Amino acid sequence: MAVPQNKVTRSRRNMRRAHDALTGANPNECPSCGELKRPHHVCPSCGSYNDREVVAQADEIDLDDDAA
Repeated sequence: MAVPQNKVTRSRRNMRRAHDALTGANPNECPSCGELKRPHHVCPSCGSYNDREVVAQADEIDLDDDAA
């Protein structure tokens, strides 16, 4: 069974964990609507990506009452 020969101090243990911290999100501004969005993802508010509309929004789609 693996047992450490010497005690690992708090300082050495914490230095080993120095790179484990979580980083915050890096939001970018959407060029078409100005809302914050994740980089390289479709904008959730306007549905555009790379200055063109990729996903049609629900309020823009005309649905018949019979189809719904």
